Parts: sequence; structure tokens; C-alpha cells
Amino acid sequence: MFSRIVARTARVAVASSRGMATVTAAPKTTNALMTVGAVGVGALALGVSQAKSDGIVDTIKGYVGLGGSSGSSEWNAVAAELKELIEDDANLGPFMVRLAWHCSGSYNKADGSGGSNGATMRFNPEAGHGGNAGLDLMRDYLEPIKAAHPNVSYADLYTFAGKTAIEIMGGPSIPWKEGRADFAEGQGVTPDGRLPDAAQGAEHLRTVFTAYGFGDQGLVALSGAHCLGFCHDDRSGFVGPWTDEPYTFTNKYFTYMKDKKWQLKSWDGPAQFEDVDSQTLMMLPTDMALLVDTNFRKYVDLYAADDAAFRADFAKYFGALMENGVPRS
Repeated sequence: MFSRIVARTARVAVASSRGMATVTAAPKTTNALMTVGAVGVGALALGVSQAKSDGIVDTIKGYVGLGGSSGSSEWNAVAAELKELIEDDANLGPFMVRLAWHCSGSYNKADGSGGSNGATMRFNPEAGHGGNAGLDLMRDYLEPIKAAHPNVSYADLYTFAGKTAIEIMGGPSIPWKEGRADFAEGQGVTPDGRLPDAAQGAEHLRTVFTAYGFGDQGLVALSGAHCLGFCHDDRSGFVGPWTDEPYTFTNKYFTYMKDKKWQLKSWDGPAQFEDVDSQTLMMLPTDMALLVDTNFRKYVDLYAADDAAFRADFAKYFGALMENGVPRS
């Protein structure tokens, strides 16, 4: 009940602070992974009524894997409040995953800068980076939870929300440990351009993921996050879901990539692909790069054939992504 009340309060506060009933379109960007769950408060592509049809409500109600690294009562409470937010609006599940990814995806292994520690995306210029368009809305949704748990850092809350959302949507248990700090404004600033660009190809992806400290297998496994959520043309410029179960964690991203026939979408937007049969599903140029690059393709084949392998690898690499840049004694 707590989260349903604060969620509605957050919606009203967000709309009121912007002087509008619906969210004004954010600047377009070609960032690939920013599109996971990239939905606004007042302009959702699909609502909870459709979410019920693909089983997400039953999945949410059945979620029992609450708690942080220590299973403390406070993290159990935070997880329960996140669960209620998603139960109230299933679109917030993929949105939380996107938030966790993007606050972690500023990391650069070469100099150790960036990453989830510090929660620097709260401040400009990082808040205004093209790939982070609209994430202020998700942060607004989490503000009442942060206020109710003042000892929890923003950096821990943002990453824990992603972990919890994946598990709520039927995904694997994601390794996670508390202990991230919050930086003051002006500290830990990172440059734009560290997230994948959806309009690019294989070598661009390798450059980005090498900076994270991951090889080709980690790259492909983490790309599987596109099993969740949608692209929205008022955010990324692209439009559509990758699978027909955008609120459920599955390996359909890989099976559909391999088994469906894809064609260039005929429209006024940026180059993207649509499935030939229904023309309702989409793939980005970076997605299709996984098919045509020989070394990427072997992991696409693996994860399409073995859902358990995908889940295990995704959990390992997503946990590592969120841990990048976090100092541990």
C-alpha cells in the first residue's frame, strides 16, 4: 500500500513540477540500451491491462526473492515497495532496468572513472546526456522510497531497483551488494558517449564493452536485456518492442533474432528492422550486428538454444556491470 500511495504522489508531483498532464517528448537520441523501458509517465505505449495478458501480474505477485546482500529488513522493505510500483504499472519494470544500466554504463576501465558509485546521473551534465533522456522520470518515481529510507544511498537504490525489477519480471537472481556512496554535485563527472549507440555496428559495440571490461560473450549476454521493454520514437527515435512479452524475462530476443525474417522498416525514422510476418516487432542495427559478426553469432546461437545458459550469464555480467567502479575494501 505504501508504494501505491507514493507512486501516485510521485506522478502528481512530476506532472505538477513540469506544469503538464503528460510528459513532453525528450530530445531524440540513437542510444541503444537507453531504450529499454523508455516510457514516460503520461504516454505509455502499453499499459498494465496488456501486461496482464502476458502473465506479468502473476509473476509479480509470485515474487518472493526480496532483500539485499544481507537480506536486511530495510532492503526487504525497499524491494516490497519496488514490487508494488511495478504491480501498479508494469512499464516501470523495464524502466528500472534501464536506470540501473545507465547509472552503471558510464564506467571506463582504463582510468576507473564512472560507474554506479556516486549516482552522478542525478546532476548535469550527465543527467542531460542523450542516452539518459527521460530517466529523470524514473528517478522521480523512486524519490518517495528514498525519502522513506534516508540511510539508503541513491546509488544503491538505483542499482537495487534494476536487480529487483529483473527478478520480478521472471529473470535470474542478480548478484548485488550494498555500499555505494552518493557524490556531491560536480564530483565524478564523466563525458557523454560511453553508452552503446544503436545506429552503429559490431566494432562500436566492442569498443564500448571493452571499456566496461567485458569481452564478446558479456556483450551478447547483456544485449539480452532487450527482451524487456520498448523503443519509443519520442525518446530514441526508434519504435517498437523486441519481443511479444516485453514485461517478461525470456531468451526470445535471441530466438526471434535467429528464427524470424527481418526487413528494413519503411518509415521516416532511423534505420531499424521489423519482422516480416507481423511487422510489430523490431531489431536495432546493433541487434542485427550480433547476427552477422561471427564471434557474436556463436553466443546468439548458444543463448537461443539454452535459456539456462543465458540466465546464468546475464546474471553474472549484469551484476558485474553494476559493480564496476564501486570501491570495496
